[in-house]
Amino acid sequence: MKRLQWMMAGCLWLVMAAPLGADVKIDVEIPGPDERLSDARTSDLERVDQLQPVRVAEDVYAIIGSIEGRTYDNLGLTMNLGFVVTDEGVVLIDSGPSYAFGEMLEEAIGEVTDQPVTHVIGIGSQDHRWMADGYFREQGAELITLERTAETRKDFADDHIERMSGILEDRFEGTEAVVTDEPLEGDRHELKIGGTEFHLEFWADAHFPGDAVVYLPQTDVFFSGDMVYLDRMLGIHPWSDPVAWLTAVEKLEEKAPAAVVPGHGDVAGMDLVTAETGDYLRFVVSGVEQAHEDWASLQETVDDLADAPEFEHLEHFGDWHRPNINRTYLFME
Repeated sequence: MKRLQWMMAGCLWLVMAAPLGADVKIDVEIPGPDERLSDARTSDLERVDQLQPVRVAEDVYAIIGSIEGRTYDNLGLTMNLGFVVTDEGVVLIDSGPSYAFGEMLEEAIGEVTDQPVTHVIGIGSQDHRWMADGYFREQGAELITLERTAETRKDFADDHIERMSGILEDRFEGTEAVVTDEPLEGDRHELKIGGTEFHLEFWADAHFPGDAVVYLPQTDVFFSGDMVYLDRMLGIHPWSDPVAWLTAVEKLEEKAPAAVVPGHGDVAGMDLVTAETGDYLRFVVSGVEQAHEDWASLQETVDDLADAPEFEHLEHFGDWHRPNINRTYLFME
């Protein structure tokens, strides 16, 4: 059996969780306060030439990306993705930013299991989440994506190719924007692959239109995609819907899975999800809502909400906080 190479900082808290309808408890691994699930986050590396999977639950793994911006050296891996080892093969949850990355990811998976990648479930529409789909399709994997997600990918594909090729240069060679020809209609699908259940669902147009989530009921692990940002400030774009985004996060707070693999930052429990994504969105959306009721101008609103000390610890706060208020104001106007 191949050796799994993954690094951990400090001791891990073992969280006992029972999925709805389950009679037995299962274990997930999340960091305790001031700990990290892995030192393999790409922001710790001068250059990404190999990947370090970290275990989240039995047969469930994550690749923890950098919380910095995309660079040539970090290979554009500035988000998280995951994979699940099933009885019939490995299922990816998003594939990564380039063809070359796909090769690297396949090699890293090979340190965990001899099983091949048989399926790629695509939940995100941003460039670094799906540009390796072409590599895995070449290897025979089935691409699974909701119709909403596939449409957004098509809409942004040319811009994403141009942007990523400019950043990654030769490390982007061979990459094409490959979108499945047969996306799934509707907003909720319960899939069973190799004895493992995957709930693929659309909850809201949040960071990008059509972004989806995956829930694994047997291990009570939730892959949020860009619905959840931890350790760094979330980004509200002109095409984002911050109101629907907040509604989706509040739905997640009600669901309260044992572990969340966020779009950015370390794997965590719901307390941190609430503190760094839910509370931030509530602060911005409710603040802007009150500003509109008070007939405050855009500039007055940005200035009034600019002071948010409870969120200043998040990476990129200075770059994103004021634009987030600005765009939320314009969205709700």
